[in-house]
Amino acid sequence: MNHIFYIIGKSASGKDTLYSRIVSELELSPVVLYTTRPARSNEQEGVEYHFVDDECFREMAGSGNVIESRTYSTCHGEWTYFTAADSIATDKGDLAGIGTVESFVRLKEYCGEGAVVPIYVEVSDDVRFLRAVEREKRQAQPKYAELCRRFLADNEDFSDEKLKEAGIDKRFDNNGTADECFSEIKKYISEIRKDCTK
Repeated sequence: MNHIFYIIGKSASGKDTLYSRIVSELELSPVVLYTTRPARSNEQEGVEYHFVDDECFREMAGSGNVIESRTYSTCHGEWTYFTAADSIATDKGDLAGIGTVESFVRLKEYCGEGAVVPIYVEVSDDVRFLRAVEREKRQAQPKYAELCRRFLADNEDFSDEKLKEAGIDKRFDNNGTADECFSEIKKYISEIRKDCTK
């Protein structure tokens, strides 16, 4: 059975960095999501996301290609993030994806129980907030109001109750160094892949 190792965490939890290393060092094919939000200055089309407009999203949804979608009312308008069926081709072997608790649940429903493995990355709020501010400062046009909106929304979106309902019980602490957290995740993924080859 092929797996999708799905990285989940609040904003500024370090999941993007961990995801990049997991794809690269564990040689997993990436699940590239789509979004209608503008690209950040350091993002590239087809790498972090496929950047599309609202019309493209509606066309893809109308054709049945959208597995799950989430629309957020931000300080800069509505932004939609979504997973398309063409992003999770199983002929690529094991995959790595990144998303939310909500998108994990929808993807699990689509792919079947056991196919999508959650990797929940946890960071204390104080560390996360400082990381978020530092990241935003590096943008050409920092969006601090949106940073604060997301930070507060995360408390509800990633509540213990929602994690439990989704069946996410294992957590990976990323308060220390990214190397330590990555090492734990790498070991966990390697064990699951090894068990499947027996």
